[in-house]
Amino acid sequence: MARDEMSEASSAGAALEEPRPHRRVDADLAPPTARSGLLGVFQNRYLLRLLVRREISARYSGSFLGLLWSYINPLSQFLIYYFILGKLLDRGTENFAVHVFSALIVVHFFIETFNAGTRSIVRNKSLVRKMALPREMFPVASMLVSLYHVAPQVVILFVVCLFYGWVPDPMVPVALALALGIIMLLATALALLFSVANVYFRDFASVVSILTNFVRFGVPMIYPYAVVEERFGSFAQYYMLNPLAEAVLLVQRAFWVGTTQDPSATAATELPDHLFTRGLAMVGVSLVVLVIAQLVFTRLENKIPERLN
Repeated sequence: MARDEMSEASSAGAALEEPRPHRRVDADLAPPTARSGLLGVFQNRYLLRLLVRREISARYSGSFLGLLWSYINPLSQFLIYYFILGKLLDRGTENFAVHVFSALIVVHFFIETFNAGTRSIVRNKSLVRKMALPREMFPVASMLVSLYHVAPQVVILFVVCLFYGWVPDPMVPVALALALGIIMLLATALALLFSVANVYFRDFASVVSILTNFVRFGVPMIYPYAVVEERFGSFAQYYMLNPLAEAVLLVQRAFWVGTTQDPSATAATELPDHLFTRGLAMVGVSLVVLVIAQLVFTRLENKIPERLN
């Protein structure tokens, strides 16, 4: 009985050791590199998280207060706007500090993403050379780091508005989501375009720094939108073709309008008509710009490693 079992085991082992015929696999050949494109970025979510964490840790490394600075900085900015713009330079706009600060949240989000995203590939050139990963990951990571710092600013704004007697309405999260969606898509698109351009010519980083200086004056932040309608009349509709202006007005609709004495009257006189419809349209426009930026990036990214040498 034992001999039979041993013989069966040896025959089974011999069968395992016998070479098996090779099977033919019908599959397309693919290079041993990471999938490119924005889809490839989110398929490598683990690497994306590592990049974001590294950027955040590097920003606060060696700091005693650490992440608390992300709350201290926006709070100090609001106090400056409250005392300087709201008290000394009162321009007749109700709760002018809230008006400016709510706009500044999306403006800073855009500027920080645009500037950091433009420099992201050159700044991470050692990783670009050594690792097979989608190169779009670096501008996207810059956008997510900037988005991370938006949260403390929104918290500060939320608390300040409550002190003004603000009562949130159901359209607040809709307006905020539309505004952030516009900035996320548009800033990422421009970061993609200028990051690859900056690899070819480093001058583009300086060009972006100059361009962002005009952003604060191209949106209704230090002046109300009513001034634009008053000065330009029917031409104000062309002003609203700027997605950043639409995003600013959406955030002001979410927070600033509710802090005024008569929110309905403020919305009727200080905001353009069809604000939410325009917001949806600008999300679509920003998405189209992102698709175009991805196509351009794909055409130019093959020469990125040699240009980084």
